[in-house]
Amino acid sequence: MKKLFALFLAFCLAVGCGVCRAEEEETVIVASFYPVYILAKNVLQDVPGVRLACMAAPSTGCLHDYQLLTSDMRALSSAAALLINGAGMEGFLPMIREQLPDLPIVDCGAGVALLEEEDHHSDEDGHGEEGNPHIWLSPVNAIQMVQNMADGLSVLLPDAAGIIQQNAADYEARLSALDAELAAAIAALPGRDIVTFHEAFPYFAARYGLNVAAVVAIEPEEPLSPRMLTDVIERVRAAGNPPLFAEAQYDSAALRIISQETGAPLYALNALTSGPDALTAYEDGMRENLAALTEALGNERP
Repeated sequence: MKKLFALFLAFCLAVGCGVCRAEEEETVIVASFYPVYILAKNVLQDVPGVRLACMAAPSTGCLHDYQLLTSDMRALSSAAALLINGAGMEGFLPMIREQLPDLPIVDCGAGVALLEEEDHHSDEDGHGEEGNPHIWLSPVNAIQMVQNMADGLSVLLPDAAGIIQQNAADYEARLSALDAELAAAIAALPGRDIVTFHEAFPYFAARYGLNVAAVVAIEPEEPLSPRMLTDVIERVRAAGNPPLFAEAQYDSAALRIISQETGAPLYALNALTSGPDALTAYEDGMRENLAALTEALGNERP
């Protein structure tokens, strides 16, 4: 009986140690926020032993002025890598580099040609011009981000490099098909001018030949002074009252006021900074945007 018990105990210890090793060997990859997470979800699909986490909660939206939490630093301290959008979106990077100097950081936006982020309001709000970080909203840029991501992860996870690169190739093919679909459909629309809530859509507009006639707010939660609001209303009127586009992630009372003052119709675009935890979330969000643009720009208005 004692011998059987000893064998049973040895078996339990062996199994238990195996479980511990399996948990210890789990590789955690952290994406800075939702759009990077969705791209990475496709690149890391079915890669064994890897868990993907999103640092900022999906409700965060863009990382404008995001403040790192203690829980963020704790999660990053045990991560194998941090995937970032780059282009200045993650303003907290210096703190991470200082506190976690050995953490590998993959800049997914490396090599993407940046557009200037212009201040469409007066200088009273203190904004200047800098690179626009909303690069993921062009599928062509998203393809570059996926390849950067795959290349960086292949170095960090050499045993999984084959599946990572295949996943990336498959996803890039889907994104290329999406780009062609969007280009053909938007090219057929008679309208070209749009007014957006904040400076999220210049890459999308540049890719598909749309003109952003005015931007309501440079930062999504930026309050508009009466002077700034008047300036936007004048811009909208001067452009012929083109459709206004709110963002589902943000509430904009200013846009509703502008719509009431100008008669410009109000629609919504998805900046893809939040959404479902689905492999097709990027494509689904872009097709939602196509539907909104088709409704808004599908008929010329007097």
